[in-house]
Amino acid sequence: MKKNNIGKTELKITELSFGATSLANMPETYGYEVTEDRAQKTLKRFFQGPVNMLDTSRNYGLGRSEELIGQAIDNNGGWPKDFILSTKLDRNMQTGHFDATQARKSFEESLATLRLDSIDILHLHDPEYVTDISEITKKGGALDELFKIKEEGLVKAVGLAMGRIDIMLPILKDWDFDILINHNRYTLLNRQANEMYDYAHKKGIAIINAAPFASGILAKGSKKGKIITYQDLTKETLAPVIKIEKICEKFGIEMGAAALQFSLRDSRISTTLCGVSSPENIQKNLVWAQTQIPSEFWDEVLALPFSTDDPEANRVYTPG
Repeated sequence: MKKNNIGKTELKITELSFGATSLANMPETYGYEVTEDRAQKTLKRFFQGPVNMLDTSRNYGLGRSEELIGQAIDNNGGWPKDFILSTKLDRNMQTGHFDATQARKSFEESLATLRLDSIDILHLHDPEYVTDISEITKKGGALDELFKIKEEGLVKAVGLAMGRIDIMLPILKDWDFDILINHNRYTLLNRQANEMYDYAHKKGIAIINAAPFASGILAKGSKKGKIITYQDLTKETLAPVIKIEKICEKFGIEMGAAALQFSLRDSRISTTLCGVSSPENIQKNLVWAQTQIPSEFWDEVLALPFSTDDPEANRVYTPG
């Protein structure tokens, strides 16, 4: 699988990567359950490649995602060579505070839970949800601590992982990040991140484009999908999905393949991050990534209108 450089670091990341959020069993977010056995089978399959990057966070399942990965690393006899692990600094989930002390605490908890001495990629996570964002951005704040952790040699690359573009882009302009993660805002349905991706690419910041399936609907289809960008479907939000679906049916292309390759074919994007919750999910994504899609299909599907609004503006966010 093609690999791309992460900024000026030595890391090389496959163009497709996997997320471990749903492995933590978060039915309120994803609408389904994931047992521990299924999660471990999924991680075991991930370790077989060819995708080399796994992304998690301290707050996914309130620590459960990292716990499962730590167990899988032990079961595997260590983290696989040339594979990349990405995790995140998270706020205090009870108080919403996110100062330098909390950032360091989050990182140390991740190392202990993952049973590792260092991490490949470390992001500052979800500043849009903190009590006071100045705790993050001020001198000596959480961002300073993130870069200090890198200076100490405990991580190889540092990034910013969040959703809201209006908060994210100004932070990107003020700090020398290696990488970023943004989700749900560059898909077949939505292009809100386009301007930010232009900026990041020109600055040499590697881009992880997450959630190409708009939290599942573009993979499951209009008849099976129940949520879109972590929210209940409505007739209004389902309408553009059905238009894409009709073009897919016309060309005999699975919509999941089209949604995934929309991101994969963008030269600005270093890797496209898909959440996986079973070995079958992994295999399906690998097949979709290799599906042959004719140029005529892209001519039609890219001519459809798309949104540039925040797709999660009305989302009621529930941590964990």
